[in-house]
Amino acid sequence: MATGPRYKVAFRRRRECRTDYYARKKLLRSGESRAVVRRSNRNVTVQFIDFDMAGDRIRAAATTGELRKMGWEYSCSSIPAAYLAGYLAGKRALKSGIEYAVPDIGMQNPKHGGVLFAVVKGMADAGLEVPHSEDVLPSEDRINGKHINGNIEAAMSSMKKKMEAE
Repeated sequence: MATGPRYKVAFRRRRECRTDYYARKKLLRSGESRAVVRRSNRNVTVQFIDFDMAGDRIRAAATTGELRKMGWEYSCSSIPAAYLAGYLAGKRALKSGIEYAVPDIGMQNPKHGGVLFAVVKGMADAGLEVPHSEDVLPSEDRINGKHINGNIEAAMSSMKKKMEAE
């Protein structure tokens, strides 16, 4: 390991590959709400966060774990579940007064048509203005789960109706 007066140890979260401080600074300087999307092996979490000097403020949030409580029987890490989490988070954000949000995917590896962009599609379909390109979004067949199971399409429509009623 390097030593000496010119050597500087990077911040802990940067060393752990958890935070890109350059990208975070650019997002915070915009002054807009951030739509933070984080993915694990089992769940997808969506949070709408505003910057505050005392600490970030979460204004609205949704996870795919909440879908289980609403009657979702399929995987919570799939593209249809991510779309529904984005849709639910978008509805909650609109109720809390957020109309525009910038997506923040952090240090995750974005793939065209993947789970992260399914969340963005869900937020946009909920009525939220989210800057994105149409070519990165998953196809309607993948969002409706036809690549997984033919029964998911009926479950998707019933879940969207429950979210509208909420």
